[in-house]
Amino acid sequence: MKILLLGSNGQLGWQLRRSLSVVGEVIALTRGSKPLCGDLARSDELARTVQAVAPDIIVNAAAYTAVDKAESERDAAFAINAAACEVLAAQAAKLGAWLVHYSTDYVFDGSGTRPWSESDATAPINVYGQSKLAGEHAVTRGAKQHLVLRTSWVFDSWGQNFLKSILRAAAQRDSLNVVCDQWGAPTRAALIADVTAQILPRLRPELAGTYHLAAAGETNWHEYARLAVAHAAECGVSLKTGAGQVNPIPAAQYPVAAARPGNSRLDTTRLRATFGLELPPWQDGVRSVVAELAALGAIR
Repeated sequence: MKILLLGSNGQLGWQLRRSLSVVGEVIALTRGSKPLCGDLARSDELARTVQAVAPDIIVNAAAYTAVDKAESERDAAFAINAAACEVLAAQAAKLGAWLVHYSTDYVFDGSGTRPWSESDATAPINVYGQSKLAGEHAVTRGAKQHLVLRTSWVFDSWGQNFLKSILRAAAQRDSLNVVCDQWGAPTRAALIADVTAQILPRLRPELAGTYHLAAAGETNWHEYARLAVAHAAECGVSLKTGAGQVNPIPAAQYPVAAARPGNSRLDTTRLRATFGLELPPWQDGVRSVVAELAALGAIR
């Protein structure tokens, strides 16, 4: 099995390099790859690369993820998150290849408290979410053999993310204010990568579609931050901020350029039932990454 992996230097792509290596031959590309093209903004070269590699599966872990910048960089967000997906879908269809694509809870409007299911109506509230939804449509309409995996609050020891930012801030400040009225499930990139590796060898045409993939349970950003800070202290990291100095605030007191959904909960029933999977609680991934960062001396 030949797998073309795009976005292989991102926090998810980095973990996919590891997990997919036992599934097949992985051709891992980044935006700066030469002579093959891994830059999703260069559509003609991207198409030629897919034709040259002729993979059995295309795994697209590349994305424009600067949520706030997307409000002023709409064209850039749509070029990478949507237009490139049209190219990949068209090439996958020509080759008879599978296209695996990652999306986000941001395709929903964030209302209510019930976890979102795959059949719920989408209504993104920011440009990033709109671009990701357009990418989903390009994949599902253009490639019959497709897998769209929506996830939420992705983090890992590699790359930039909320968890690492909180720990860095806790090492430098006496207290932190963290939003407490937005809910979801922090999901480690390694979990997404491992689930992907379990799914790929079992793909059949009737299993094509969209699935929600997130760690079990739910929390808000404030409680997430408190757990991270508390566990870092348990791992022997010296921090200026203790868990008791992580203060809850409403989102209205933390203005940002792009609106964030209040409800990012995802119902993973379909994924678990279809592929016979059990997903670990979100706390497991957080504790694991905090311990790894502490062992590396990377929290400062």
